[in-house]
Amino acid sequence: MAEQKAKQKVHVRKGDTALVIAGKNTGKKGKILLVIPDKSKVVVEGVNVVKRHSRPTQKLPQGGIMQKEAPIHSSNVMLFCSKCSKPTRIGKKILDNGEKIRICKKCGENL
Repeated sequence: MAEQKAKQKVHVRKGDTALVIAGKNTGKKGKILLVIPDKSKVVVEGVNVVKRHSRPTQKLPQGGIMQKEAPIHSSNVMLFCSKCSKPTRIGKKILDNGEKIRICKKCGENL
């Protein structure tokens, strides 16, 4: 029987600004375009850019070499706080109405 893999929880979300902390793109910062939770991977804008050769199609009659971002493991990125301009961990805070919000562990700002 094929076992179904449980969904992993990823600490960042689509639209967050992230800083790469490990790998060949260390130090680069970008917006998260896509989160793949079952593989624990994220696609960050301008990070891990690879070249792909494409055949001419009706959509792209020229064909050629395309550049696109490839996924990297989520453990290699850290959320970047725009207020304190530092990479940070995420804290949770429960408001009076029961709503949960994410906060910066360093400065306490809402993310």
